[in-house]
Amino acid sequence: MPTRRVRCRLTGPATRADALAAGIRDWQLRHAGVDRLSRDTYLPRALSGEIGSRLAAVLLTAPPGAVASHLTAAVLWGLEVPLVDRADRRVDVTVPMTSRAGSRRDRRVHRTPLPDGDTTQLGAVPVTTPERTWRDLAGVLQPAPLLAVTDQLLARGCRRPDLEAALVGRPTGRGSARARAVLPVADPRAESPMESVLRWLVHAAGLPAPALQHVVRDAAGRFLGRADLACPDRRLLVEFDGDVHRERDVFVDDARRQNRLVAAGWTVLRFTSADVLGHPDDVVTGIRRALR
Repeated sequence: MPTRRVRCRLTGPATRADALAAGIRDWQLRHAGVDRLSRDTYLPRALSGEIGSRLAAVLLTAPPGAVASHLTAAVLWGLEVPLVDRADRRVDVTVPMTSRAGSRRDRRVHRTPLPDGDTTQLGAVPVTTPERTWRDLAGVLQPAPLLAVTDQLLARGCRRPDLEAALVGRPTGRGSARARAVLPVADPRAESPMESVLRWLVHAAGLPAPALQHVVRDAAGRFLGRADLACPDRRLLVEFDGDVHRERDVFVDDARRQNRLVAAGWTVLRFTSADVLGHPDDVVTGIRRALR
């Protein structure tokens, strides 16, 4: 006789007390469809991939005044952060300085002062402002991904003086030097996070600052193409090719475009994430040689 399948009764984030009050027994919390995020936080497995659901579960047992921050706040603000461990699904929360709450397997707890102006609400979720999020991320990201975040913030309307003010508010401590190094390089014209990472490689190597989204025309003024990065005086174009460039139509267009540019006397260097992440020294060497 086949075993009767027991339906998962948990429908949202809950503590054990919440579950018991809803009539869910302890043995039902051990259902295969339930994730035990930490010692007293449960979530339906179907929702465990959603950052909002994981955050809601964590806030159930977080101390009063806890807010989403750091990488979690970045995701909530719609920012794409490259070069981070996607397998790490912990939620970042900042708690009041007086709290004794510690990190658990489902959360990273940060303890820094939280002035009123540094927090806001996204719907019903307490979260650090974009400017405060940027200053927090400066303490946990390397310069290349921090530049990618900074470019995105500027492109979305965050003002450079507001980021500078966030740094003035916390002028010392972890990430302060990194934030000062990255902010002058940031540019809202960057069109992808990995393009920003490539630009940081160029900057860190001491190479000439490239022009972004440079439009190339022939002698008659006809459009030949637009490049991610360019050194027009050396007739050098540098491109980052993401996954979309593997699609057949895009690949064909790229080949035709490159032929037009090379025929017009431009050198075109194209790099992928395998180059930028796996062989950054080779990327820098290739650009340096082309500049010579």
